[in-house]
Amino acid sequence: MGPGILGRVLSSVLDLVLPSACAGCGARGARCCAGCLAALTAAPARRLPEPAPPGLPDCWSAAVYDGVVRRAVVAYKERGAVALAGVLAQAMAFTVLAAVGGGAFRADGAFAVVPVPSARRTLRARGHDPVGRLAVLVARMLRVAGMQAIVWTGLAQARRVVDQAGLSSAERGANLVGSLWVPEAVKGPPVARALLLDDIVTTGATLVEAARALRAAGVPVSLAVTVAATRRRSHKTLR
Repeated sequence: MGPGILGRVLSSVLDLVLPSACAGCGARGARCCAGCLAALTAAPARRLPEPAPPGLPDCWSAAVYDGVVRRAVVAYKERGAVALAGVLAQAMAFTVLAAVGGGAFRADGAFAVVPVPSARRTLRARGHDPVGRLAVLVARMLRVAGMQAIVWTGLAQARRVVDQAGLSSAERGANLVGSLWVPEAVKGPPVARALLLDDIVTTGATLVEAARALRAAGVPVSLAVTVAATRRRSHKTLR
C-alpha cells in the first residue's frame, strides 16, 4: 500500500472516530460548513488568466483560489479529504449552469465531461484521482438538472512533465506542449463536444494543452470549468 493510499485510508478512519471540522474554516461540524459552502458557490464567473494564452477555451470557475476555498481544495487534493468531493462538485456543477445561463455553453444535446488527467506518479502519491472523482459527480449533478452529460476519460498523459511550481506562463506552456493525447486505441466520446474540468486554473497552460489534444482527436472544446482560479495573475472577471 503506497503512502498516498495509506494517508487516504487513515483520513477516512479519523473522520469516523473524531469530531469533524470544516476544511475551510476549522469550525466543528460538517467537513464544509454552510459559510464555506457559500464561499464556494457564491460567485461563479468567467475568470480568464491575463493575458489568456492562445487556444484557451472559455474558462469559468466557482471561486477565487484564496482563503477558505484554497484550504478546502488543498484538503481534498493533498490530504485525502475525499468527503469534500461532493461540495466541490456541487460548486462546479453550479458554475456550469451559470456558464449556460451566461450563454457560454449550449445546454441542448449531449456532451462529454472530460477531466484533465494527473500524472501517474501524482495519482500514486495522493492515493486518489481528485479531478476524475469530481467529473463523475459533476456529470451526475448535471444529469439531475436535465442536461445530457456523459463522463469520458479518454484524455491521457503522453509524456512526463517537470513540476510546474515556480515556472513562468511561457515556461509552463513549453513544459506542457505535447504532454496530453487521446490514444489511438481509445474510442472517441459518444458525443460531439466536450466540457473540460480541472481543479484550478493559473496561467491556463494545462487547459490549453488539454483542449489541443481533444481538438486534435476531433473533439471540439468550448468551455473549461474549474473549482477555483488562482490570484497569481490578474484575472478578467465577467459575470
